[in-house]
Amino acid sequence: MRPSPLAATTLLIAAAASSFAQGPYKVLKTVKVGGDGGFDYVQADSAGRRLYVPRTGPTPRINVFNLDTLEPVGEIANTNARGAAVDTKSSHAFATSKPVAMWDSKTLAPIKTIEVEGGPDGLIADPFNNRVYILSHRAPNTTVINAADGAVLGTIDLEGAPEQAATDGRGHLYVAIEDKDNVAVIDAKTMKVTAHYSLDGKGGTCAGLSLDAKNDILFVACRQPAVVVVMSAKDGKIITTLPIGTGVDGSAFNPATMELFTSQGDGSLTVIKENSPTSFEVEQTIKTMPGAKTMTLDTKTGQVYLIAAEYGPPPAPVAAPAAPPAGGRGRGPGRGPMLPGSFSIIVVGK
Repeated sequence: MRPSPLAATTLLIAAAASSFAQGPYKVLKTVKVGGDGGFDYVQADSAGRRLYVPRTGPTPRINVFNLDTLEPVGEIANTNARGAAVDTKSSHAFATSKPVAMWDSKTLAPIKTIEVEGGPDGLIADPFNNRVYILSHRAPNTTVINAADGAVLGTIDLEGAPEQAATDGRGHLYVAIEDKDNVAVIDAKTMKVTAHYSLDGKGGTCAGLSLDAKNDILFVACRQPAVVVVMSAKDGKIITTLPIGTGVDGSAFNPATMELFTSQGDGSLTVIKENSPTSFEVEQTIKTMPGAKTMTLDTKTGQVYLIAAEYGPPPAPVAAPAAPPAGGRGRGPGRGPMLPGSFSIIVVGK
């Protein structure tokens, strides 16, 4: 019996996620830098040659590494953040702590903290007018900060929970709205939302977003199903979809090679080649490390940096009570503790 179109698509996605094709990219090195605490986003400052890795937990801080050697160069202490970004014009850096931390990216000296509402998570520095956009899953969804002095310029309602954002550098920002399966378009001059591009059922739970600014092509990385939805940044018209691994949480586009990278929690890094503005293909799938779901691109070298850690076995299950308490719900299987010294930075390149 011939499989249904849905079954065939599912098989295609599963095959792409489980097979690691040969190609130009490979894991160049995995450096165990250790350190306790959770982690989320990682950010490369290609101009300043720094790598920022926020760590949460009892001793929250942002670890800072030399981007070329991965040797530690310092930290932003007492900063409980999910992500970091650098405005290259002012050399001011920001982190999504609450309050938002601001520091000098050259000296790592603290400048100030900035009070914001919501729950800071992701962020993006836009070189168009040197503003930093702090993203929050609860309102206000976006807080706009002047990178020069740290002044709050206003907030933007995105009508949903934002994940990754991208800028064309010409006054337009695009934000993946995870819980609404669309992409919000922001006018950087007016700080207003001008459109929402629907994924039209082609993808859901969009967690990664990248942009080919030259050709106005958006790449929306989704978890359900595990695909990249390719659409026009001009009008939101969907061009095609391509399969990726499961648990995507990051992406980046390299305009020098016309390649998109998406990182997945299943331990895969997918490379998609843009042959033309209407032709795209999965070029390679690289095995990285389970849990390496976020990534950053060094635009100078073309190398990709991912972060992950090793974990012990989950704790033994506890017998469930005869009846759950009123209003309660069962707890799923947990994950074991992070193995000491196992936190790692993974470098992928040619």
